Amino acid sequence: MRWLSAVPALRHRNLRLFFAGQCISLVGTWMQSVAQGWLVYRLTGSTAMLGLLGFLAQVPVFLFGILAGSLADRYPRRRIVLFTQVNAVLQATVLAAVTLTGVVRPWMLLVLVCLLGLSNAFEIPARQALLGEIAGEDMPNALALNSSVVNGARAVGPALAGWAVATLGEGVCFALNAVSFAGTIWALAVMDVPPARPHHGSRRGHLLEGIAYAGRTQHVRALLALLAVTSFFGLPYLSLLPAFAKDVLGGDARLLGTLQACAGVGALAAGVSLLLRTGLRGLGRRVAYGTTALGLGLAVLALSRRPALSCAALVLVGFGFLTQAAGTMTLLQGLAPSEMRGRVMGLFSTLFIGTTPFGALAGGIAAARFGVAGVLLVGALVVLAASATFHVFLPRLRRTVLAQYPTLFPPQVT
Repeated sequence: MRWLSAVPALRHRNLRLFFAGQCISLVGTWMQSVAQGWLVYRLTGSTAMLGLLGFLAQVPVFLFGILAGSLADRYPRRRIVLFTQVNAVLQATVLAAVTLTGVVRPWMLLVLVCLLGLSNAFEIPARQALLGEIAGEDMPNALALNSSVVNGARAVGPALAGWAVATLGEGVCFALNAVSFAGTIWALAVMDVPPARPHHGSRRGHLLEGIAYAGRTQHVRALLALLAVTSFFGLPYLSLLPAFAKDVLGGDARLLGTLQACAGVGALAAGVSLLLRTGLRGLGRRVAYGTTALGLGLAVLALSRRPALSCAALVLVGFGFLTQAAGTMTLLQGLAPSEMRGRVMGLFSTLFIGTTPFGALAGGIAAARFGVAGVLLVGALVVLAASATFHVFLPRLRRTVLAQYPTLFPPQVT
């Protein structure tokens, strides 16, 4: 069939199961993300509390991401992902119960979000490494398809959440998220995954081996450094959007959902553009341009006072963010040895997701004093400066990668 030739990853039964489960579950995840941000801001009216919520949701990834990556290379990855998905169901169920019964308090949100973040810390590297493992030679296409699925859900979930929060309340979003995990758990349970290869050696040595690989590999250092900068200074915009929608644009939960959905539309477009390409050639350039687009979009958002312009800016933000993040992930997985992928993804999640909470916390505190728009503008300028630096060093990085991996690129690439 033609669509299979266009999306070769779907030739694999395991990948069809994987993505079928993801399509349902991720919509619920985005609904919960929007609803919990709106709920905590409705209860407290505090941008600092928004920052703290974002911090606690993601700081476990910073603390445990590298260890989680090592575990993903030492133990069955499917088993790790299954365990974390069950934990996410329990968290969403409790959150729905306390919200629907009206007993929810800000501290409960903080505790439950932190527990979910702890689960995500171990789930992310295991899931990404599992995806690379079951995709085989179609890994670049599978990663691009995964990005498209994630951001398709990012476009749909926030829009549904905005409507559901405004008409039914936040608790319904949490309940729907709990139900949505059923598809993912079923898909993982029926997959036919080869048994994991046993690892011999000390746990500490195994972990340090992954850090040493990243430290001595130039393109890994550069990509992770750029990712850390944009995660700290750029991505905290997500935690500040409830305040931006309400205080700067004068909107409600529907507007917040629309803003989130616009970022998802941009990210979906980036995912589709990556899906249509093959191989690793040119991804470094795309990462650089994606970072520039992210910075420009954030700058326009910071200066905007109109919902329509803010929506357009967030489309650009979403496109740039996903282009950089998915391009970085594909390059790191595609160039890493298969036995090293879990640890590489652990480092990726640590610097990508694990750095964001510190930026969210700092941004929330700064916004309380200087305003949301000012914080967004400073972040945009830093991201643009990092992008310019990466552009300058990109030719040198390309030559290094071509010399180290000559068989992965066609001869005409220079």
